Amino acid sequence: MSIFKRIFLAVLYKIKGITPEQLTLEANLKAGMKVGKNCYGLIGCTIDFAHSWLIEIGNDVIFAPQVYLLAHDTSTKRTVKYTKIGKIKIGNNCFIGARAFIMPGVSIGDNSIIGAASVVSRSIPDNVVAVGNPAKVICTVEEYHKKIEKSFDSSPKFDEKYTLDSAISDNMKQEMIEKMKNGIGYVK
Repeated sequence: MSIFKRIFLAVLYKIKGITPEQLTLEANLKAGMKVGKNCYGLIGCTIDFAHSWLIEIGNDVIFAPQVYLLAHDTSTKRTVKYTKIGKIKIGNNCFIGARAFIMPGVSIGDNSIIGAASVVSRSIPDNVVAVGNPAKVICTVEEYHKKIEKSFDSSPKFDEKYTLDSAISDNMKQEMIEKMKNGIGYVK
């Protein structure tokens, strides 16, 4: 990002209270990106503004922080003097993990889960969990849910008082640490 763009974004934030991420999302929507209802987390994503009209996101999609939606590949420029572009389509009811990269020409099927830091360079079918670089299907969503339910039954659980929104105390933080010495836990 150029110094001029950084200064412009900083001024916008100070004058209007608009964050760079909000400006980016709004700009992508105006440029033609399609987003369904009840999507969460897009403000924290990096979206390919230069080709945002090639991006389509279904309903009820959750994006963890810093997901990257990339609809072009400039590595082809030296070979054929053109930039390769491709549509990105994310189906309904998907979860896209933190820092996942979704590459040009990829479709992610309905009800699928993409693991954190995955690089999705090929299309992913409906109802599966895909992880890795390159992302590969490791199980169905149903199998994943069974695994999580088994883990949930044998793990410590904490109600909403154990969150920053509820002003978790230092004693409660320490309690969480102690109870989770042998693995993970779950917070509401």
